Amino acid sequence: MSDKKMMSQMADKAGFIAALDQSGGSTPGALRLYGIADADYHGEEEMFRLVHEMRVRIMTAPAFSGDKVIGAILFERTMDGEANGKPVPAFLWEERGVVPFLKVDKGLAAEVNGVQVMKPMPDLDDLLDRAVKKGIFGTKMRSVIAQANRAGIAAVVHQQFSVAQRILGHGLVPIIEPEVSIKSTTKREAEVILREEILRELDALPSGQKVMIKLTLPSVADFYKPLIDHKSVIRVVALSGGYSRADACEKLSHNHGMIASFSRALAEDLLVTMSNAEFDRSLERAIDQIYAASASKK
Repeated sequence: MSDKKMMSQMADKAGFIAALDQSGGSTPGALRLYGIADADYHGEEEMFRLVHEMRVRIMTAPAFSGDKVIGAILFERTMDGEANGKPVPAFLWEERGVVPFLKVDKGLAAEVNGVQVMKPMPDLDDLLDRAVKKGIFGTKMRSVIAQANRAGIAAVVHQQFSVAQRILGHGLVPIIEPEVSIKSTTKREAEVILREEILRELDALPSGQKVMIKLTLPSVADFYKPLIDHKSVIRVVALSGGYSRADACEKLSHNHGMIASFSRALAEDLLVTMSNAEFDRSLERAIDQIYAASASKK
């Protein structure tokens, strides 16, 4: 079963979740933002080594602690790696007081009905078994909604909750992430359908089962309050979705009870060429800004 102290932190503590889970498809972009060009490395192994070094630099910075960063989402290779000589999940929880999550999806299928569902996950149960052994608290999995198509959105949400049942069966807490693209021409309409479909699935959950939900910042402030208040929801967290940190924090500040789970917006000012002191100061500023936006309203 999930650690009670971790559960209490995720349910009640002020702060936000750091998303450090860029996968094979998004890693080159993350490295470019960090100041490492595609030509600076050769092959996937070197790419993943460089991004692991970047993540360890973030996780070991003084400001990266459970005081403000209550959780962190990891890529599978990061879960299997080390930070300061310790397995990453153990380092995060034991040294930093940060609850570890694992990204479990294998990427997105081609777009159908205005959405991209998740690709099949044939090794999911083995991965979840490993995650439990390594001290992981929960998981995250992402789908994408491009258009307000009810059949498409219903398929995304149904798939997310079906996989969530398997995750719950391993004693882990799933973060369900049906991302609405901020570029969608029907974003507001898609959010209306999405909220309805999520509420339908939440109402059907067996008594006592609880999930987390990660959503794009909504077009209408407090639009997801019915999800935040639902008895089966531990927390609703917001993805930055391509917004700058300033824009994402400003939008988040208008959504009561929602906290951040930012990736690019957390790391946008960090550069490989920075001295450790510069890097740590820049990360501290980002953490303080995101924490303030997450904690400024109840």
